[in-house]
Amino acid sequence: MAEIVGPRIYSCHKCLNHVSMHDDIISKTFQGRNGRGFLFSHAMNIVVGRKEDRHLLTGLHTVADVTCADCHEVLGWKYERAYEASQKYKEGKFILEIAKIVKENW
Repeated sequence: MAEIVGPRIYSCHKCLNHVSMHDDIISKTFQGRNGRGFLFSHAMNIVVGRKEDRHLLTGLHTVADVTCADCHEVLGWKYERAYEASQKYKEGKFILEIAKIVKENW
């Protein structure tokens, strides 16, 4: 009998609230504040904080911290605006730090 496999999901490491899906990963080569992070096209069950300009490794960006909607743990940030043309692809995307998320359904 075949095993039924659901979508591979990433959850908040503190409360296990589902925050993104593996299929939404764009890149695994990003740097978060506390180590590596993944760039996701979508995130769910999160709260987007206030926008602020930050100087990141790739230049100046307008970003907003994202927190888990259930436990309010900071999970990463959302790129709201990129000032350099080569970085525009990040706009509207999310960095979730590997240390802040766990895999489910793997």
